[in-house]
Amino acid sequence: MDRLSPLFARFAPSARVFHSGSLCGSADADLSDGGGHIHLINSGRVTVSRPQFDSITIEQPSVLFFPRPSVHRLQVDEHDKTEMVCATIKFGNGVESPVMRALPEVMVVPLESAPSLKPMLALLFAEAFSDKCGRQAAIDRLTEYLMVLLLRHAMTNDIVGGGILAGLGDPRLSKAITAMHERPEQSWSLEQLAESAGMSRARFAVHFRETVGMTPLDYLTDWRVGVAQVLLKGGQSLKFVAPAVGYMSPTAFTRVFSQRIGASPTEWLAQSANAY
Repeated sequence: MDRLSPLFARFAPSARVFHSGSLCGSADADLSDGGGHIHLINSGRVTVSRPQFDSITIEQPSVLFFPRPSVHRLQVDEHDKTEMVCATIKFGNGVESPVMRALPEVMVVPLESAPSLKPMLALLFAEAFSDKCGRQAAIDRLTEYLMVLLLRHAMTNDIVGGGILAGLGDPRLSKAITAMHERPEQSWSLEQLAESAGMSRARFAVHFRETVGMTPLDYLTDWRVGVAQVLLKGGQSLKFVAPAVGYMSPTAFTRVFSQRIGASPTEWLAQSANAY
């Protein structure tokens, strides 16, 4: 069973590489586009500082991932030969997906602990440090592919303590979660989801909450609202969106959306348009 494709069908990753090569001195993260950041350290020593957090020092080839906009500074000693690739990351037309919300503020993955990433990163670094035609498009697409591999690695190696990736990594819960991801329009009951997981209703409810950190029906509501946000940003009308995410009418959908987001769909769209 493919547990990630239904997720990426709704929240596809998009990347834009803005730096490749050596870094001298320090550089602050640019948060103006509202995306996360990924820094791929190929060689050298990098210190990452964040307000109100201890600094992180990276001394071996690693992936440094900030899933959401996060103030941070990269600093290298002028005598270090540091090679890195830096990119902004967005999912689903800039709408924060459930996976991004479930991830920690920062992830550091040494390549020695993730051998599955090494061949692709070798290709990405070779392309990034070249001057071949089509280089920008190539490294942007390779970085998007890296995101798929990184989330796959996090899911299968249980490196995230909870959240939806932990749920997708669970052989039983993943069946129910994937069903929700594939068919948000279906009128799911707790009994139906438990049956999908091959568990009793009571055991499923407890295990889901312990693993994912919320109830199954709360997760379903969050997923539906997230899918609706992507559809709304894509220009779909409320009359189309409401049944597409399991609501009988635009009024019922608007009520749930407003409770979750703190603004009506129309207000949220206006706020999103003014944010950038």
